[in-house]
Amino acid sequence: MRSTFWARWATCALAITVVVPVAAADRKPKSLSDCTSFVQEDKDEDKVSFKIQNTCSMPVDCTVSWRVVCAPASKKRRAAHPGSQKLTLDTGASLSAEASAAVCGDDSFAIDQISWSCQPNKE
Repeated sequence: MRSTFWARWATCALAITVVVPVAAADRKPKSLSDCTSFVQEDKDEDKVSFKIQNTCSMPVDCTVSWRVVCAPASKKRRAAHPGSQKLTLDTGASLSAEASAAVCGDDSFAIDQISWSCQPNKE
């Protein structure tokens, strides 16, 4: 009788030690990537729109950067023009930045090296 009691107790103790760490591991800390999103959309023939949406419970400061390359296939006329914009988004807000190839005039262009990042607003 006593060995049955101890066997059941040991089984329960083992089950608790296995289940508790798994449940705690499911609660990973949230990051800003869980509540911010980025969408890139072509506009007209020479513009690209970058939209960031904030669904976080706090305001965030974001930066979008890109590079416009005029005449990317030419060795003589090729010119790179970096661009960036800082955006402060309140909770539930979305804002856009726009990259334009107007600087290239009638020449061909490419918009590349697009990146974005967000940090919690410090104010």
